[in-house]
Amino acid sequence: MILDMVKNTTEQALISIVIAKVEDIFKNEATGHDASHTIRVYKTAKKLCDGTGANTLIVSLASLLHDVDDVKIFPTHINDEAAREIMFELKINEDEKEQILHIIHQVSFVGKDSVTPDTLEGKIVQDADRLDALGAIGIARAFAYGGNKGRKLYDPNETINPEQGKEEYRKNNKSTIAHFYEKLLLLEDMMNTEKAREIAHRRTLFMKQFLDEFYLEWDGRD
Repeated sequence: MILDMVKNTTEQALISIVIAKVEDIFKNEATGHDASHTIRVYKTAKKLCDGTGANTLIVSLASLLHDVDDVKIFPTHINDEAAREIMFELKINEDEKEQILHIIHQVSFVGKDSVTPDTLEGKIVQDADRLDALGAIGIARAFAYGGNKGRKLYDPNETINPEQGKEEYRKNNKSTIAHFYEKLLLLEDMMNTEKAREIAHRRTLFMKQFLDEFYLEWDGRD
């Protein structure tokens, strides 16, 4: 089905090859969209697959390749070039390749223009990616990204708009705290699977507690 060069390669061996490629691609990444993020998304997606009947190979590869051409990190990449190159090297058949690319194109959060994937596998990958934006890891990633982009921690005078569309969302340079209200705290209600909703609820509560503490300290009221 997949590897001519290693005909009897197991799915796990294939995944190991892709993980090595991902680690190389993201070796200098410091915005929170690094190899560790990708591998967490892959592991979470595999857990979300349990009992669903989803195609685990498609889920695994889409999870591992979902950020390799992300415009935020690789603005010069054109037409999914990194994902396509990896799948070409691994002799992924055309049908599987198109399923994986279709998922990658539907996963991202882009404000009110975000889409719900039209396959079970896509829903699972999207949930796994969004779960990694929540909880303690989500907080750490948000501030890593904001710092990398020169954003303020917080601006009490800025206007929060949780209803922005794709273009406004991608262009805005508001504070990291604004990002909580314009994306992160919205994700719980956008989860596709019951398992993901349960995890998202717990992680979102933790983030709200963090915000409560943040405001206390910001105002010197603690």
